[in-house]
Amino acid sequence: MRGVQMPFISTRQIRHELCLKQLREMGAEVIEVQGVMFFVKFQLDDLKLVYLYRIDKRNDYYLERIKPYLTPGGTFHTEEEVVDIIKIDVEQFENATKSKNFSLFLDITKSLSASVRNVEDLFLYYNVSREELVEIKDEVERIKEIILKAVKHDKRVYTDKEPDTIGGQ
Repeated sequence: MRGVQMPFISTRQIRHELCLKQLREMGAEVIEVQGVMFFVKFQLDDLKLVYLYRIDKRNDYYLERIKPYLTPGGTFHTEEEVVDIIKIDVEQFENATKSKNFSLFLDITKSLSASVRNVEDLFLYYNVSREELVEIKDEVERIKEIILKAVKHDKRVYTDKEPDTIGGQ
């Protein structure tokens, strides 16, 4: 047909649309912002999980979870990787919400996230002594030791993926 311009849809766009469909089939509400930033929201009983991913100039995907607390998810080369990571994260939270300690876990993670910002503000706004910084560092190391001790003696409940930051003992 002469004179009629057919819209061009790349393979990448088609793959991304399929991934968005897959997220929606998992129960997500997906909000697209100008075709390069996407909010993916899940409601698990009383818990809201919200992810944000954006596509950069190199067509890489930067993912972060923004609720119930902010944490980076990483950079991925394909939209399928993003969906896989979100799927695993949702599965883990579905399992975690069943724990009687879940609300305490959320309190701890939110407090630790706020503490990171507190340390940043402390250092950027005040002339903090080396002794105080070493004291903070020592306390952080103590928390890490408690976490690693728990890894060694507590029962592992999710085995479909290895932990990102601690050894899966």
